[in-house]
Parts: sequence; structure tokens; C-alpha cells
Amino acid sequence: MADFICNIKKYRQLKELTQEQLAEKVGVRRETIMRLEAGKYNPSLKLAVDISRVLETPIEDCFNFNGC
Repeated sequence: MADFICNIKKYRQLKELTQEQLAEKVGVRRETIMRLEAGKYNPSLKLAVDISRVLETPIEDCFNFNGC
């Protein structure tokens, strides 16, 4: 299985967004953002794209799937 690295916490904080605010903007629960930031949840492609758009950061910077 490929390693998954999630950098959204860094970019979320740069945008001064809380987990709750980001979750609301992309249509998920805060727990989903919390699990993503902890690397315990792999996002769907749609969710990854939505998050990268809200954070105005390339998807490759937000998420890194080593070995894919």
C-alpha cells in the first residue's frame, strides 16, 4: 500500500481557517478533516480537489501519495 501524506493542516492554517470552517466549505464533517490531517483517511478525488480549491493550493502540495 502506498504511503499517504496530508499537508492540508499547514495550508488550512495559512488561510486562517479552522477545521470546522474548511469542513463546511467542502461539505464534510469536521471529523473528516481531523482524520485527513492525521493521515488516517484517504480522500476521494472529488474531496481532494475541493479542498485544494478552497485552500488555493495545488492538489499535489495538499496530498502526497508516495508510490502511486
